[in-house]
Amino acid sequence: MKTDKASPQTKKLEVGVYECEIHLKFRLIEDKAVFSDRGELLNFLIESFMIGADDYLEPLQSAVTTQEVTDLEASPEMRRQLMRLRNSSESM
Repeated sequence: MKTDKASPQTKKLEVGVYECEIHLKFRLIEDKAVFSDRGELLNFLIESFMIGADDYLEPLQSAVTTQEVTDLEASPEMRRQLMRLRNSSESM
């Protein structure tokens, strides 16, 4: 009697390009010096919001929307990365 081994299922990686829009509004008690470095400000604010409400942060409003767009709407660099990801998933 011959037994057939179940072949491992390879799941094809499905990737797409998405536009994401985030609106956050909150009040925050913080040292004024933090807001002088514009390069780090967005990272700091998002990290604070992710930690959540406490005595120093009061969330007021948040909204997130995402929409898939065509590959052609992405930059050339992003399209190349998409091709790499799709090609690498096909070779698995």
